[in-house]
Amino acid sequence: MLKKIDKDVISRISRDIPLTKEPFTDMAASLGLEVGVLLERIRSYKKDGLMRKFTAILNHKKIGFEHNAMVVWNVPEQKIDKSGNIMASFGQVSHCYQRVKRPGWDYNLYSMVHGRTKEECLSVIKKISSKIGPNIAHRALFSSKEYKKAGAKY
Repeated sequence: MLKKIDKDVISRISRDIPLTKEPFTDMAASLGLEVGVLLERIRSYKKDGLMRKFTAILNHKKIGFEHNAMVVWNVPEQKIDKSGNIMASFGQVSHCYQRVKRPGWDYNLYSMVHGRTKEECLSVIKKISSKIGPNIAHRALFSSKEYKKAGAKY
């Protein structure tokens, strides 16, 4: 069972990091904690498996990566792990995950590919395809409008 302090810390670190000289000091102060206490809590979440990683995520559109495509793949079950690891190794891939196939939708592996242009995305998709097997069916679903994009809030 999480204590109130843990719920408060998790809520705070799931939001944007302040763009200041000492962001962890500022986050700790907003929680009424010493920075050492905040950092120790974060380390304990990682050590205990509660948190996998703590990362900064850039706004890809603001730095020039204006295009993205959710690529859906129909990968044979025995090749899922190998194919997923290959896709995940590409720097242009931000998400890669497996889902169960559904009637009328024969895709079970998904990867989000980002690029400066649509052609750049297609080039990455072609490279991925050549590495996992050129005969693996896939479709690139390019975004046309973004309605919401936000990390999970706890």
